[in-house]
Amino acid sequence: MVVDRRTPYLEPVRDALSLVVYPVQLAVDTPSRAWRWASESLAERAALLEENRRLKRELLYSSARLQRLEALETENARLRELLDSTAQITDRVLVAEILAVDLDPYRQRFMVNRGSLDGAYVGQALLDANGIVGQLVDVSPMTAEAVLITDADHAVPVVVNRNGLRTIAVGTGDAGRLRLPYLTNSADIEVGDLLLSSGLGGVFPAGYPVGRVIEVRRRPGQSFADVIAEPAAALDRDREVLLVWTNDDVTGLADARPAGRLRARVAAPPADAAEPDGDGASPDAPSEVETDARVADVRGEP
Repeated sequence: MVVDRRTPYLEPVRDALSLVVYPVQLAVDTPSRAWRWASESLAERAALLEENRRLKRELLYSSARLQRLEALETENARLRELLDSTAQITDRVLVAEILAVDLDPYRQRFMVNRGSLDGAYVGQALLDANGIVGQLVDVSPMTAEAVLITDADHAVPVVVNRNGLRTIAVGTGDAGRLRLPYLTNSADIEVGDLLLSSGLGGVFPAGYPVGRVIEVRRRPGQSFADVIAEPAAALDRDREVLLVWTNDDVTGLADARPAGRLRARVAAPPADAAEPDGDGASPDAPSEVETDARVADVRGEP
């Protein structure tokens, strides 16, 4: 110790010993370093995942609120009076995740993670970032079953955004196609026309995109045209949907229901009205209100 203190002769020995001891120091310090690194990495990853989820939900909310802009702009162009348009755009919504999808090719249905405890009710409309997805037909306390607008037993009252023409969009069982069977050959309908929910029947809120016309075939000798539309919503790619409450009265009705299992009956237009007669005779097409009332019994009556 005296030699090391007073002379520089032992510095090479000190350096050699430091090289020998360094691996031991590194081994002792590695667990604490690894713990600090893992803690910081996991915290940053959790923060990024939470921010990603928050931004996705904010985008979904914003997209749902922006869906009505095209309808409102067209109404302004036609100099229609907009009554309480601001309040209509700000419908109450709640994000729900899709838990399971029915694999039956003839049933366009899925399960969501919201139920009567969250205020969900039979007949409630579902949206995604692009348009109307469907509605709830079976509600239990924690989950609910929804039917897509493309289900063969489903119909939606719609209005053509370009000219205000009202009709009914019927599901085909194909996730990419809707039919408009009640339009005559003389109806003012064109490829590219945007279809919006008309709000008739009180099930689906008015002004949300339902689909866009992709095919119009006018059949000579028959009264009704063959019109096909593509759904606006990404029905086969959605992971999350929005439950919509259109006003406080409906919310109060939903919250007042017991937390038991609720069901709705979903019925397509009658078979004799789904297609025009071969001789071109007009079928007895149901009105939009009647069809929407059959689509979902929002009062939950048996």
